[in-house]
Amino acid sequence: MLHNRTKQECSGSGTRGACARTTVNCYLCGREFGSLSITIHEPQCLNKWHLENSKLPTHQRRPEPNKPDIRFTAAGKVDYQGTMDAIWQSHLEQLVPCGACSRTFMPDRLPIHERSCKGPK
Repeated sequence: MLHNRTKQECSGSGTRGACARTTVNCYLCGREFGSLSITIHEPQCLNKWHLENSKLPTHQRRPEPNKPDIRFTAAGKVDYQGTMDAIWQSHLEQLVPCGACSRTFMPDRLPIHERSCKGPK
């Protein structure tokens, strides 16, 4: 399991000045989750992805994204930054550009944007 370590200030007046919070991004939606929550989120997110993808017109449907492999350094340790970059890149590859303004969106959100898009500014 991948853990990306970040620090966030704790609320309250505890003796610890800061507490560690372990987070990782979803390779499907790009949202950030705790290291334990991501294992619950990813299967649900993939189900939602399949549902939304099946609603798209046939020519807009996309192949199922592959979860990026965990990256390792030359020393054999987990390369957290490299792995997070691969996860983020996987998310970006799923975005579809608007034909008028070239902004990118999740495929299920593109039709909503296109209804009000006025093209490049």
